[in-house]
Amino acid sequence: MSFTRTAARTTGVAIRAMLVLTLVLGVGYTLLVTGIGQLALPWQANGSPLPDDKGSSLIGQPFTDADGEALPEYFQSRPSAAGDGYDGAGSSGSNLGPENPDLVAAIADRQAAIAEREGVKASEVPADAVTASGSGLDPHISVAYALLQVPRVAEARGVPEQQVQDLVESRIQGRDLGFLGEERINVAELNLALDDQEGE
Repeated sequence: MSFTRTAARTTGVAIRAMLVLTLVLGVGYTLLVTGIGQLALPWQANGSPLPDDKGSSLIGQPFTDADGEALPEYFQSRPSAAGDGYDGAGSSGSNLGPENPDLVAAIADRQAAIAEREGVKASEVPADAVTASGSGLDPHISVAYALLQVPRVAEARGVPEQQVQDLVESRIQGRDLGFLGEERINVAELNLALDDQEGE
């Protein structure tokens, strides 16, 4: 009888402890961290959204028409292997090795297409223009790839090249902590800045 009473008491204590810890750690802690995030860093806590619900500055996006053709008045992002392209639910790279024939052929095709679109030699096309990032969601391109696109974008928008180049140079993001990674440019933010500049 005492064993049954002890087991029942132990079970009751365990259930009460579980309920208290669920409220404190599962609900209270979550509300506390969410509140701190909303007060201290609201833009980041909400997913770093772009103006007018145009996506997130953390996830790349294509700037193409309904047929998948590059829109000439916009800077183009790097390729994506995530789902159908920039699919946050399907984040991944192609998982193809550097000697894989499919990857080699895809890079050659992209290189030729970009060289033709930008009016340059294939050897002048930067590596990030023809290869996807490991996540397939990278919103950035290299400064070299952005500068390569300046003449086309300027011509399509009917503005001086120097004006577009100045905008590109003003959007360069430095290395993380001053030494990690490379200088880069967020394509969506750059294209939004282009549209804003044209609307002024």
